[in-house]
Amino acid sequence: MTLPPTDELRTAGGVLRYCFYGPADGFPVIAHGGSPSSRWKRPVQLEAMAPSGLRMLHYDRPGYGGSTRRPGRTVVDAVSDVRLLAEAQGWSRFAVFGGSGGGPHALACAALLPEMVTRCAVLSGIKPTARPGLDEPVLRTDLAGHAAGIMEQVAVGGPESPAEPGPPARDDPDALARLHATFTDSLDGWVDDTLAFGRPWGFDVEAITVPVALWRGTDDQAVPADHAEWLLSHIPGAEGHVYTGGHLPGPDIYNDIYEWLRRP
Repeated sequence: MTLPPTDELRTAGGVLRYCFYGPADGFPVIAHGGSPSSRWKRPVQLEAMAPSGLRMLHYDRPGYGGSTRRPGRTVVDAVSDVRLLAEAQGWSRFAVFGGSGGGPHALACAALLPEMVTRCAVLSGIKPTARPGLDEPVLRTDLAGHAAGIMEQVAVGGPESPAEPGPPARDDPDALARLHATFTDSLDGWVDDTLAFGRPWGFDVEAITVPVALWRGTDDQAVPADHAEWLLSHIPGAEGHVYTGGHLPGPDIYNDIYEWLRRP
């Protein structure tokens, strides 16, 4: 298997697991994965990441990938985790990137760590949506059914991402490791993310002062266009980028995002 090695940061709340992509002397970026996802990234992302010259730290939020679960966490709790991760690397300045459910967490860092965050890129990000009274046991059952459906598709020869064409994931040990880390090892991170999104995020997106850019696909079946439109109308000076495609873009769009993150 060719998955990158895992590092751990011990905090008062337990362990955060993460890994690195890119050269050791590259420009630092802390990346927030989607909901659900893991620190291990798919080849389409790595193809664009390699020439970017970025040093990307991908970490598993509490409850994912062996990072200690933190029941009741909120979106804004990511800020203290990111500060600790950055300080552990000796990074005083870095960019942040958030995909899908990682978008709110990246925006929280942009809002509350302006002295550290240089830029914030969000791909297929979501807007605040109140979901009062969301029942955790019911939610867990629903997500377990969704996860089982994806793994059933993989078992009969489906690709790693159901929404994208690709080779059978069951034949690829790395793909299977990513899938199991995301859908079968634990649902805690996915459950806690979903609950956090339905509560107040804990920060004001209108207070963001660092540069923000948002990317969305024309045919995103997971996150409707009004999410990006809401964010663009509430984040001061935010740039909007629309690409032809779905929830996850191809290498060319990832390359655009990474190049944008490098700008001074």
